[in-house]
Amino acid sequence: MKNNEPNINKLIVVGDRVLIKPKVQANKSRGGLYLPPGYTEKEEVQSGYIVKTGPGYPIPVSDDNSEEPWKNQDEKAKYIPLQAKIGDLAIFMQKGAVEIIYSGEKYFIVPQHSILLLERDETLFD
Repeated sequence: MKNNEPNINKLIVVGDRVLIKPKVQANKSRGGLYLPPGYTEKEEVQSGYIVKTGPGYPIPVSDDNSEEPWKNQDEKAKYIPLQAKIGDLAIFMQKGAVEIIYSGEKYFIVPQHSILLLERDETLFD
């Protein structure tokens, strides 16, 4: 990969958010009618695959390290990890999501509380 090409690994997802690549939606209804462009994008519930996750919910760390000099002074926050993992299929509320275009691809930045359901293929993590 050249240095000037965009790389999704350069993105850092912050806090309790996840980066989701939307699933490709069919442009035809079950009855065979062709749907206009943007129809499925306006639906309230979307689905897609999680490509990156943030560190989780931050919890404060007490600042009384002066009595314990062996503790790491640089550590300012700890995190409660997210349920979502990379590769999960997420069904989420679009109302809480922010749509971005990165390297010509559409993604959603979604807080974990906007995710309704996760489908995980455990074989991906073996």
